[in-house]
Amino acid sequence: MDDNFQTLMKKYAELAVKVGLNLQSGQKLILHHLRNGGVPIETAPFIRELVASAYRAGSPLVDVQWRDDEINLLRFENAPRDSFGEFPAYRAQGILDVIENGGAMFTISAIDPDLLDGQDSKLVDVQQRAFLEAWKPISTHIGKNTANWTVICIPVDGWAAKIFPELPTEEQMPAMWDALFKICRVYEDDPVAAWEAHLADLQRRSDYLNSKAYRELRYTGPGTDLRIGLPQGHIWRSAGFRTQSGIPFTANIPTEEVFTLPDRHAVDGTVRSTRPLVYTGNVIDKFSLTFKEGKVVDFSAERGENILANLLGTDEGSSMLGEVALVPNSSPISQSGLLFYNTLLDENASCHLALGSAYQLSLEGGEFMSAEDFASRGGNSSLVHSDFMVGSGELDVDGVLDDGTVEAVLRSGEWAY
Repeated sequence: MDDNFQTLMKKYAELAVKVGLNLQSGQKLILHHLRNGGVPIETAPFIRELVASAYRAGSPLVDVQWRDDEINLLRFENAPRDSFGEFPAYRAQGILDVIENGGAMFTISAIDPDLLDGQDSKLVDVQQRAFLEAWKPISTHIGKNTANWTVICIPVDGWAAKIFPELPTEEQMPAMWDALFKICRVYEDDPVAAWEAHLADLQRRSDYLNSKAYRELRYTGPGTDLRIGLPQGHIWRSAGFRTQSGIPFTANIPTEEVFTLPDRHAVDGTVRSTRPLVYTGNVIDKFSLTFKEGKVVDFSAERGENILANLLGTDEGSSMLGEVALVPNSSPISQSGLLFYNTLLDENASCHLALGSAYQLSLEGGEFMSAEDFASRGGNSSLVHSDFMVGSGELDVDGVLDDGTVEAVLRSGEWAY
């Protein structure tokens, strides 16, 4: 590992701690994985930088939940077929113990998109449901911003090989790190200042959309003709959040989006994906969803249709929308020309929607509503929250005002204002 790469890793770690998490002195911190609870052991060199940065910020205790992807694969190859509903509850409880006592949470996205390719999709679904059930109390805290948390990406070998198959094996991981540093603005002389300026711009976009208070958005593009109603009191937000106790933080790095929640009963028409969706270690690609009165009533996919069916059938809310997000096609991730097979990154290359649970903070007063009140205002609830990409240079989005006036929001994938 050369000195320049070590310096860049430190800058990335500092960015994640200061701008992403905004870790406060005295806060305990826990690190876990985005999907199944543990951070891949092969990411240890960067995790050490992240932990060191957290301690320098004044954390009294940083804990890492580790895992080995190969061990997860061994489970599918060798474990009893009726055992996949088991999940180590102590992992979720450990996270709850931290965030319910004023601590913070780092979520690591480090996924080989082909890890479970070829495994029994029913078992994958059972395992995912077990994880989601255990994760539900944590999701509630996330949706209400009771703690500062952030999601960041770390390359792993299988992922790098997927993105750069044309490169020799020894060049794939360096290329992956280079791409990540670029889209996360790590190469800037002062990444923290660059991110502060970028977040301020996203906040201006949110403020403008909030001033409009559109009652509906209309999406048109190749294979897409969709109407999305927006509930009264919806709030457009960027990833710059604030905890209920007043700590500002950035929910994910990178981020290029502004988002809000739809009215879960007011979605009609058809939308076609523009990038693959990686779900439970499997790829769903070239898929289309048709909605009627908020619910998916028809769907198809050229790849992973059975996985898509499992996702839509998770629970009542998993076939309804919980998020609508706008991203210009000129975003750094889109302009990289790379398909990352990672939702955190690919969603920030493209306008996207999310099946499943809505963030309660996207509705005025939502953080303090009961589940029943939130639902009565149009908010969706589900075990899942799965973003899928619908944007491109051919997508137009219009906003409809209360008086019926139609205004351009995006034209050919770019902001129209």
